[in-house]
Amino acid sequence: MSNKISIAVAPGDGIGPEIMKAVLKIFDAAQVPLEYVFVEMGKSLFDKGLSTGMTPEAKQQVETLGVLFKGPMETPKGKGVKSINVTARKVWNTYANNRAFKSLPGVETVFSKAGIPIDLTIVRENIEDTYGGIEHLLTHDVALCRRFITRPGSLQVHRYAFEMARKKGSRRITCAHKSNIMKLTDGLFLETFYEVAKEYPEIQSDDIIIDDLAMKLVSRPQQFDVLVIPNLQGDIISDLCAGLVGGLGFAPSANIGDHISIFEAVHGTAPDIAGQDKANPTALLLSGLIMLRHLGFAAAAARIENSLRYTLEQGVRTGDFGDPAQTPLGTQAFADVVIANLGKVPGTQPVSEQATSFHVQERLPRPEKVKVMCSPKTEVETINGADFFLESTAQPSELGALLTASIGDRFRLTTISNRGTQVWPEGSIFTECVNQYRARIERQPDQTVSAQDMLDLARALSDNIKICSVEMLMQFGDKKGYSLAQGQ
Repeated sequence: MSNKISIAVAPGDGIGPEIMKAVLKIFDAAQVPLEYVFVEMGKSLFDKGLSTGMTPEAKQQVETLGVLFKGPMETPKGKGVKSINVTARKVWNTYANNRAFKSLPGVETVFSKAGIPIDLTIVRENIEDTYGGIEHLLTHDVALCRRFITRPGSLQVHRYAFEMARKKGSRRITCAHKSNIMKLTDGLFLETFYEVAKEYPEIQSDDIIIDDLAMKLVSRPQQFDVLVIPNLQGDIISDLCAGLVGGLGFAPSANIGDHISIFEAVHGTAPDIAGQDKANPTALLLSGLIMLRHLGFAAAAARIENSLRYTLEQGVRTGDFGDPAQTPLGTQAFADVVIANLGKVPGTQPVSEQATSFHVQERLPRPEKVKVMCSPKTEVETINGADFFLESTAQPSELGALLTASIGDRFRLTTISNRGTQVWPEGSIFTECVNQYRARIERQPDQTVSAQDMLDLARALSDNIKICSVEMLMQFGDKKGYSLAQGQ
């Protein structure tokens, strides 16, 4: 056993145990030198009252071994608990979600019929964005979600994407974003992309607006190679790309971190067919092949992948895809055919080589304390004022008059907006408002203010109006760290 690598294995919920059994049987038949340490995670733990969805022992095992291979897991609805899948990725800082989408023989799609092969890799930022899940009700009508994009987090995922692209031999990497609207958050993601791109001059680097990307992916997907995308947008585009190659049943996923990595199928638990030996294990098997390459077992991964492609090429299928004239096999029987075909290579598809394209990541030593990431400060920071988020049903003109009369000589009210659109000092009678306004109060040009000054102002204003939240207006050198309202 000493020459084997130990990994944590969580079979998952629903069809998870069945497909995990099939995949591990293939690994064993291929004599992959792995030792499995089974850990408890998933719905059964939520049902027992563990809000994290895992036992303390499971957490310790994963952190000790550094690799988790997991089946699909269910998060109970309506119990106020977080998704175990998202929690695991974030707690262990698996900052890069790598999803590879390749055409497979026997899996018919619009593009396979047209003779257009798909070979796309998406690197999705995996920690930040709206997936922080930080939400508040500011009024009984208005909910707020905070969206975090950070320089250190963006640099991490971009550097991973370029390193992976270099090892894969990619010629092009494209950053997808929405910085035409979210100029500070997606703007920062795009800015850091081009910072890292300078270190990889041999790779063509460009960017694309996310909605334009979505349109082009369903019309000309072959023009893209590697895509790096913020978290929420990347989640959506990843599922779109799964549709290009036949669905989530053929979409592998790897969550890569410096210390811990998670490999999983991204499809659901399919409780309607659980325990019936009908599930397709292909997505979990493909995820496992990424894991094998991550661990350095490139030859074994290539051998299994060639067998899988040969098997699919022969028309072997489970009930969810393929030629209806061919009798579908059960989960375990499908795995048995893949095992029987080990050593064979596809005839109509490219043969997978031992010198694989996937990025082999060396695990860093266990940290002694929590790492706090912070880039060097190079600009003088100035507070220009604050945005005050207010609850009110007053007309914008009434609110403007009230605030102007209340803020004193050191400050000036520059704009009031509602749902991001300016309604004061200028606006339109056709702009419909809700009961939550943003009032931007800035310092007079000859004044210097502190955060305490703005909080004192908030306290004074709160005598006459309900303040829901306050955000400082920061300036870094010549760059304002806040956006304008629509119409301002």
